[in-house]
Amino acid sequence: MSNKQCEEKLKDRGVRPTAARILVLNMLAKQTAPISLMELEILLETLDKSTISRTLALLLEHHAIHAFEDGSGSTKYEICRSQSDTCVVADRHIHFFCEVCHKTQCLSDIKIPVVALPEGYTVNSINYMVKGVCPACSQAGNKLKTEE
Repeated sequence: MSNKQCEEKLKDRGVRPTAARILVLNMLAKQTAPISLMELEILLETLDKSTISRTLALLLEHHAIHAFEDGSGSTKYEICRSQSDTCVVADRHIHFFCEVCHKTQCLSDIKIPVVALPEGYTVNSINYMVKGVCPACSQAGNKLKTEE
């Protein structure tokens, strides 16, 4: 995603495009997996933690990104790739947390099932986290067993 595309996405979501907001959104767009605030700080060393935190909060509020807890103890963030003006629950996908390498991966082709809640309840977000062993760690574990 180019800086111009980031600027347009921000405007579409009702967010004034500042340099810091474009940098954060662009960095999230470049990622192939969700990342934490600490990882963003390392990647965006020219921005301080409070600027990144405030930017993430604003982007969440305007549905340009979404966040979830993956079981590692930190919140992970990723850009909302929905073409609509909001990051709707039906567009969300399942995430997988590998208990060996501690990486979180998007399973973008598997959508989160929408649950029918009793009358009076409203869904604002859903976090569907699957935990286990990823293919790379599984394969590495099998190699170690066959070498023994």
